[in-house]
Amino acid sequence: MIIRVVKMEFDFGKVEAFRKLFDEHKNKIRNFPGVLRLELLQDIERENVFFTYSWWESAEDLEKYRHSELFKSVWSQTKILFAVKPQAWSLNREEFLP
Repeated sequence: MIIRVVKMEFDFGKVEAFRKLFDEHKNKIRNFPGVLRLELLQDIERENVFFTYSWWESAEDLEKYRHSELFKSVWSQTKILFAVKPQAWSLNREEFLP
């Protein structure tokens, strides 16, 4: 399993467009093969900064998604809303303390 974190900073006037876009596609993304969990997080102090936090069965599943028509469609609509280049990390969980 891997965890993917993507930090996105949007132009202030485009935050609602992003929220709408995410809402339209979140179930398709969540139900993509290999996705175990999907969350959207918003920075407490900077309302235009969001993070997606997703759990994947494998790095291969993430790569399949990144090459899918779903990703290409959503990403092409999302990237035009950015104020700065997004950042992304793929992580292995070392420990989990519930």
